[in-house]
Amino acid sequence: MATMQRPASSGSDSDLRYANIDERKRKRMLSNRESARRSRMRKQKRLEDLLNEVNTLQKENSQLSEGINTTTQHYTEMESANHVLRAQAMELTERLRSLNSVLHIAEEVSGCDVEIPEIPDPLLKPWHLPYPIQPIMAAADMFEV
Repeated sequence: MATMQRPASSGSDSDLRYANIDERKRKRMLSNRESARRSRMRKQKRLEDLLNEVNTLQKENSQLSEGINTTTQHYTEMESANHVLRAQAMELTERLRSLNSVLHIAEEVSGCDVEIPEIPDPLLKPWHLPYPIQPIMAAADMFEV
């Protein structure tokens, strides 16, 4: 019986195969390194974008806070002025009542018919104001901070 012999592979054939495998492995490693480098660059860019957004939002927040503080201060000033005006209105109403009582006494004593004005009470019925309602004029820039 004849035995089949396999042709002996030469050393250069096996070296070529290992060289191809090594070359593919080297290319894959280079490709992976490049991919990892691009990934790190994307992450770095994203981090920079987020930091810029944080800075922008912090500036906007600071501006809004300043606007709120300014508006609150104006509100407090207006509220204080409103209290003063209400107190003055009450004082003037009391003076008018006092003067009306003097007019009543003078009317009774003299017997003359004196026209005594009615005293409006704007604090009890603020929607029935004794003076005509006038529109409030506002400028466009009065609310800017």
